[in-house]
Amino acid sequence: MQVTKTDLDGVLLLEPARFGDDRGFFSESWSRKTLADHGITTDFVQDNHSLSRAAGTVRGLHFQAPPHAQAKLVRCGRGRLFDVAVDIRKGSPTFGRWIGFELSFENGRQLLIPAGFLHGFVTLEPDTEIVYKCSDYYAPDCDGAVRWDSCGIDWPDFGPAPVLSLKDAAAPTLAEFNSPFTYGGAG
Repeated sequence: MQVTKTDLDGVLLLEPARFGDDRGFFSESWSRKTLADHGITTDFVQDNHSLSRAAGTVRGLHFQAPPHAQAKLVRCGRGRLFDVAVDIRKGSPTFGRWIGFELSFENGRQLLIPAGFLHGFVTLEPDTEIVYKCSDYYAPDCDGAVRWDSCGIDWPDFGPAPVLSLKDAAAPTLAEFNSPFTYGGAG
């Protein structure tokens, strides 16, 4: 597995090896030992799977606050999406900065997003599926969102208007948001 650091401390791009032949391919998408060999010791307790029917569906920008903050390991199970992480740790030298990557079934890439970051994506093809591991269980009282278009993200062209949930459309902007996360120093 190739692990690449990004410009945001703690956000990593993972590229599992694929072994293929005329039948298709095999890939080890997650292994505690393999990740630990790369210094990644996040414990995952829950898997989530989401389908977006329409291209141009924006989901996010979401977070789960302490005491149930979540790290996520995200991959695309079918289709293509543009996946983003935004640093929301108060005092971080990269507060408000974002990083984004195209994840697809074809490229097999994954994004590791630690707690203290917003997460969101836009689908680039119809019937796109996202599959992700979480380091804590879903806690509705800790669930939160920031408006998708308030962080200066250079989203790929997805048409005239995104498909949004009511929750995401009504989320506060980053400027209005009081983050529950604090930067813990250089990592």
